[in-house]
Amino acid sequence: ANYFSKFSKAPVICKLVGRKLFDGVGQPTLEVEIYCTVRNYEKRICSTVMATHSQIPENALPETSEADEKERNDSVHTAVEWVNESLNTMLRCLDPTDQCQADKMLGEYFANKVEEKKEIERQEKEKEEEEAAKASPAPSSCPPASTPKQKKGGKPAKKVSVEVKLIPPAEPAESVLWGSLAIGGTSLAIAKAGATISHVPLYLYTALLKHHQESPKEMTLPLPMVTLLNCEKNSRTKLKLVKEVMVIPPVELSLKQGIKRVLDIQKEITRLLVSSGKKPPNLKISHLGCLTIGYDSLEQLLLQMETACNSIGLELGTDLYLAINCAAHELMDYEKGKYEILTGTFKSPDEMVAMYVEMIDNFPFIIALIDPLRKEDREQWSSICCALGSKCYLIAEDGATQISKLKTDQNINLATCSGVVLKYINQTKVSDLIELTGILDGQRHITILGSPDGESSDESLVDLAVGLGARFLKLGGLSRGERVAKYNRLLAIEEELAANGALR
Repeated sequence: ANYFSKFSKAPVICKLVGRKLFDGVGQPTLEVEIYCTVRNYEKRICSTVMATHSQIPENALPETSEADEKERNDSVHTAVEWVNESLNTMLRCLDPTDQCQADKMLGEYFANKVEEKKEIERQEKEKEEEEAAKASPAPSSCPPASTPKQKKGGKPAKKVSVEVKLIPPAEPAESVLWGSLAIGGTSLAIAKAGATISHVPLYLYTALLKHHQESPKEMTLPLPMVTLLNCEKNSRTKLKLVKEVMVIPPVELSLKQGIKRVLDIQKEITRLLVSSGKKPPNLKISHLGCLTIGYDSLEQLLLQMETACNSIGLELGTDLYLAINCAAHELMDYEKGKYEILTGTFKSPDEMVAMYVEMIDNFPFIIALIDPLRKEDREQWSSICCALGSKCYLIAEDGATQISKLKTDQNINLATCSGVVLKYINQTKVSDLIELTGILDGQRHITILGSPDGESSDESLVDLAVGLGARFLKLGGLSRGERVAKYNRLLAIEEELAANGALR
């Protein structure tokens, strides 16, 4: 039976099932299940659960939260419809191991949906303009509108000199098409199905796709950036510059040893907070899977980290390294045109660069800064890279261009940073990640795969990071099930590669 089964027809997709689930922070998200016809029988092969990406606002207004919740629900509802109807029909009878063709079809389908939306918006705009034209006689209102413009232009010299100093305005966020989760979810589900049918783990299947079916003899695990502390920017404490404090174990340790070291430091930090009496009255674990706490200064924070390490016989800069997520886009006061790094303390973009140079000189164990500036401050990104590029990684996360734009303009925002954090969200496809990591490798930029804010229990991100050869993996902390599951998956891959003699 086993002999003759080799001659059976190759499995093909027979059904897709989409359904609404909830992610690790209770937000609605999408699950995609794939069924294939295997030896004349319909068989469930695998499923994926997408993570939802949005900045989870601290102390958001009730009406803002309600509007956001409604939008999420509508978007997931649309995604479920796409999977169960259009995509189910479109991908039926497709070979699940043909990732390239599947992603091409998904990309074309999404492009058509984008065009449909643009056409609807255009028609609505034309209708509004026609109604407005009918409602008002128009000509009489023109002269008053033009006169103030001419008056403003009366002092050109002063206006130009002021505008040179203005900071670039924030670029508008890329609009997310409702239902886009269906594209990313289906692409990842097909990759998982292809790996299952090929009888290889997803990380190896991803590596084979990236290297055009050439099996790598050795594979390197990404170094984990483990979030130790989530610093509240809206707390009563003064420090706003730091959003996350992450610990990176040294490369010479095994992953198992590195995680153990991080857990030791995590326990020691908690013990110090309790013994010093600075423990918050309502100690809470952040959605990022770590302790949430505030500080009054950067020095206070880093001194506590050094004390905790020394207490258990470790030295920062040798036994452990730090990465700081500054999330600078959350610090900008647009009225002042400056970043608020401490409560009431503001710095211009140029002053921020000088501050970071001094910080790295004083604390050389910080080997990575994530989003030290807004993406709009391109001149300062160039300055900070020239000053610090040889001393630490300067990484763009929210400061990076969206994946869809990175694909169309491969140089945008890449020349002025060490690397970018890529997140598997919305309409991102597996082929997109393969293509982009190839571009980043070619330009000697590092790739970091990152967990979104609203993480799901799906562990596929870890396999993708290993298969794509990412340098770092940013998964959050070690205190929430949906995040710890990914660290456990990384440990299992390390064990498997070591047993096969393929771990470099």
